[in-house]
Amino acid sequence: MILRKPTSRFILLAFTLLLLFGFFAIVYSSESNAVENGDEDLEGLEELLALDEEEENQQQDGANLRTSEAKVLSKAQRIVLELSNDKSERVIEQNEYVLLLGYAPWCARSAELMPHFAEAANSLRELGSPILMAKLDADRYPKAASALQIKGFPTLLLFVNGTSQAYTGGFTAEEIVIWVQKKTGVPVINISSLNEAKEFLKKHHMFVVGRFEKFEGPAYEEFFKAASDDNEFQFVGVSDIEAAKVLFPDIKPSNNFLGLVKDEEERYSAYEGGFEREKILHFLEHNKFPLVTKLTEMNSIRVYSSPVKRQVLIFADDEEFKDLLEPLQNVAKKLKSKVMFISIDIANENLAKPFLSLFGLEESDRIVVAAFDNGMSSKFLLESDPTPSNIEEFGRGLHDGTLSPYFRSQPIPNNEGASIQVVVGRTFDELVLKNPKNVFLEVHTPWCITCEATSKNVEKLAKHFKDFDNIVFARIDASANEHPKLQVDDYPTLLFYPASDKSNPIKVSSKGSLKDLAKNISKLLKSEEQGSGKDEL
Repeated sequence: MILRKPTSRFILLAFTLLLLFGFFAIVYSSESNAVENGDEDLEGLEELLALDEEEENQQQDGANLRTSEAKVLSKAQRIVLELSNDKSERVIEQNEYVLLLGYAPWCARSAELMPHFAEAANSLRELGSPILMAKLDADRYPKAASALQIKGFPTLLLFVNGTSQAYTGGFTAEEIVIWVQKKTGVPVINISSLNEAKEFLKKHHMFVVGRFEKFEGPAYEEFFKAASDDNEFQFVGVSDIEAAKVLFPDIKPSNNFLGLVKDEEERYSAYEGGFEREKILHFLEHNKFPLVTKLTEMNSIRVYSSPVKRQVLIFADDEEFKDLLEPLQNVAKKLKSKVMFISIDIANENLAKPFLSLFGLEESDRIVVAAFDNGMSSKFLLESDPTPSNIEEFGRGLHDGTLSPYFRSQPIPNNEGASIQVVVGRTFDELVLKNPKNVFLEVHTPWCITCEATSKNVEKLAKHFKDFDNIVFARIDASANEHPKLQVDDYPTLLFYPASDKSNPIKVSSKGSLKDLAKNISKLLKSEEQGSGKDEL
């Protein structure tokens, strides 16, 4: 057994004492510094505590706001009556006015509309409206949904004494309120005092204001008729000039005045036409949208049906679009009611992809600026940088009709040595229309079920006629290439372009056998040599 030497114990003890002395020295030094700099450290600590408390208060305020909003929404949703198979018919029969929302729990548009519908119900109750707001889960109660003619989601129907009519208004809470009030009450709210104008302004953000010396006469009657026919704006009549200025600050002093007030950058729009129902409605139709309209699932139908047929579409993510919004609004002001500017979130596949696919840009994640002239069924693409000045020039060109239509095209392929020439949008003129030879063109798409069999036959035909120097075999993928002279909507399509008349191609049936196809081509070549052709084979 080995015993530890005393010297080792001494060293260990000394080392321990040294550590203890060092520790007490550090503590003493720290306490001394704390005393000397006490005020300074305390001040820093107070600042930290103050910042921490401020952050906590902000978080609490945000939480309180969210809680308050949730409570309001929850209360509004309770106001909306949930119908079922048993009570839907009874509820509709027992109430003079019922606005019914038919929905499905899995429907995204139903989910988007539901809070707006509930908020509108709450507002209408506060306004003392006689309408009953109800909803029906058509997925859960298909029998009731069928009886009420609910076929799609969401569906809004107004029942007046049991008789239904389609909802034709907008889909924000305020738009629903306006539509309901006009259908269940008077189309025009007349205001005679300053206080009435101020109260009206608290409840309405979008409206049409008309100033008249008296609420009678030809001008007011036309105003009233327009109000009755319009489904989107609350009309308000006013006689007192000071009350009118509350609603429309830059109102003209004339007796008969009409203006549109919107909740956006361009808040006030004055009407300068005559007081005729049709002209007033025309003014509203062309000025009802914001300077730049954000396309959503809920407003898509209204946007697509806009009377402004020339539309510029800007595809960008929300962050990128923030920097473009103000300059775009300035551009839109210059082309107001002539060209409509629409923004689309490029990340929203349901909204963006159908448009972008028309340009072959469905996979793009960069800003894309395109345009449509729906009156002429033409589309256009801004191929330069999407700067405000380029977008303005693009918009003016759309309005003036000076833009060149855009046609999709794949990259130009290498056809050297190929028995069948692959045609793309950019080479259609050269390889088909300007080709001095006869051209036999196969028009196909990747998703066409019978195209593959036809393609194999065309390849065999190309080999069969390879020694003929007066015919060229070609094919084009119509899903990725376009040309104004190629208007085909049935696939596969086989076209024979005679050398003598490329403007009148002859359609060849693809349903026959390979032998039949070869005979038809031979006949066409022979007819072309003899200077005559046929419309279709």
